[in-house]
Amino acid sequence: MATQQKTTGFLHIALWSAQVLLAASMVWGATMKLFTPIDELSNMWPWAAQVSPAFLNFTAIVDILGALGLILPALLRIQPTLTPIAAVGIVVLMISAAAFHIQRDEASQIGANVAFAFVAIFIAWGRFTKAPIAPK
Repeated sequence: MATQQKTTGFLHIALWSAQVLLAASMVWGATMKLFTPIDELSNMWPWAAQVSPAFLNFTAIVDILGALGLILPALLRIQPTLTPIAAVGIVVLMISAAAFHIQRDEASQIGANVAFAFVAIFIAWGRFTKAPIAPK
């Protein structure tokens, strides 16, 4: 019994760490998209200069919403089942982003998308099945 509690405790810590790191990465990306001039941003992400500003802003807003979905429901314990749903949404977002890059012959650019997708899969798996957030 004590071993199971230790395992669950470790899993909660690992899941929270993953949630915070993924959310922080997504907020950083959104901040870059929203507040960095396109000329500067396109040095880091060449595709940013080749899409409309509205699309760039849309992706930033989606990133912020995903980050909030990873943290707020679990932290506030208000509808905590939204946390793994947000993680699934991020998996879909990362698959879409990878497909976008592959379509543009930028397959070498999908490393972060793949890594973020795997972290989001871990969060969804953990929060859906192994270590759900307990209600207050």
